[in-house]
Amino acid sequence: MTTLPPDLVVLDIAGTTVDEGQHVYRVLGETAKAYGANPTEADIARWHGAAKHEALKALLTAADGTPPSAELLATVIDDFRSRLAAAYAEHPPQPLPGVPEALAALRGAGIRVALTTGFDHDIVDSVLNAVGWQGDSVVDAVICGSDVPAGRPAPFMIFRAMEQLGVTDVARVLVAGDTPRDLEAGVNAGVGFVVGVLSGASDADELGAFTHTHLLPSVAELPAFFGIEAIAVSLS
Repeated sequence: MTTLPPDLVVLDIAGTTVDEGQHVYRVLGETAKAYGANPTEADIARWHGAAKHEALKALLTAADGTPPSAELLATVIDDFRSRLAAAYAEHPPQPLPGVPEALAALRGAGIRVALTTGFDHDIVDSVLNAVGWQGDSVVDAVICGSDVPAGRPAPFMIFRAMEQLGVTDVARVLVAGDTPRDLEAGVNAGVGFVVGVLSGASDADELGAFTHTHLLPSVAELPAFFGIEAIAVSLS
């Protein structure tokens, strides 16, 4: 593990940088039930941090292993998007406390910041618009599960962020997230820092059971962790 500050910080969105009230998991379960599945809370929890199209396909796969047809899955994904958009319209996502300042501090220190997510682009655009993180004003790149062959725990979103931002040394990459899949993706990518944050879906006991380099209360702690001075930002 390198002791130098990273060249790139790769962060999950829901529960890691943005508080979306965990509506995504409620809506995931509601959508699966609407099409004949009967997932338990534990079933849904197994898909925390996953690409949502992968989660829906798995939740709707029959007991004999038969997956939903491509046509049905497309309908289900569209319904999920609509349900989640309605939930976010009623309960708009908000940046987690201290995170905008942390992102500004990291970028001010020359560290590039990428967001990775199991959301597709339609959903992530609505989330980032709601919190005022459009374009490259707050982060340098946004990578979705639909941009790569497989979502977490595969490392492909991390590699795509590295490729897009010209970072070549995995030892100089930090990955942080609030779910075991975030940690597994970081380990699978071989990055220098694999950080679990306790601001979202998983607690210290759950995250601590998976390989990691650090557990922190929040992404807001990252600048101080590297001795970087905080930067105040306007949230208006």
